Amino acid sequence: MATIIAFDFGLKRTGVAVGNTLTGSASPESTLLSQNEQPDWQSITRLFNEWKPDQLVVGMPTELDGSESPLTQRINRFCNQLNGRYNLPVDQENEQFTSIEAAARLKQLRQTGRKKRVSKEEVDKIAASIILENWMQKHGYR
Repeated sequence: MATIIAFDFGLKRTGVAVGNTLTGSASPESTLLSQNEQPDWQSITRLFNEWKPDQLVVGMPTELDGSESPLTQRINRFCNQLNGRYNLPVDQENEQFTSIEAAARLKQLRQTGRKKRVSKEEVDKIAASIILENWMQKHGYR
């Protein structure tokens, strides 16, 4: 069994999800606020100490035509920093439409009686769990 942390990286917020290969499930964990468009490394280190992951997955957006997004270089840098700081394998997973799917899931919850407004922070961490779910399915864990 391996524990995996997934990130939905953004310049303002980064959604985080945690999952494991035994159950093939992913759970939204938290949304970290960036500091001057830089990752919150202190909070990321706390997550690593708590979950002791074996694998990392980072969402990589692409444009509809398959070309790189404006964030591609920043996300590649984030992946390299994760690998350098924590010495763990970092895989990338296509995140096209994950935020839209996350917002739809939250909207569906509201229709079933949930009163709370959907926040961007919630969308980010659920998007990270969708990224991780997709990665696990692609690698045969679901």
